[in-house]
Amino acid sequence: MSVTSLLVGLSIVLQDPAPQENDIVAGWGAFWIFVGGCIAVALLGWSLIRHLRKAEAAKDAGVYGDPPVRAGSPEDVDRAG
Repeated sequence: MSVTSLLVGLSIVLQDPAPQENDIVAGWGAFWIFVGGCIAVALLGWSLIRHLRKAEAAKDAGVYGDPPVRAGSPEDVDRAG
């Protein structure tokens, strides 16, 4: 490192004061990204619940090779308890 580069770096550091605490904010862009992320997580959770209900209904109907479940059968009592 040369003396010139050290002086240039020192002059940049001295000319650029540290920001005040009130100057450091996330801003509206970060807020909308956060809101978008919350909405995305809510939609993914809603979709997951729908798909799990469909898979459970298909399993109960015997689609996956299991015997179909009839209403009031012993399997229903075991699942509820």
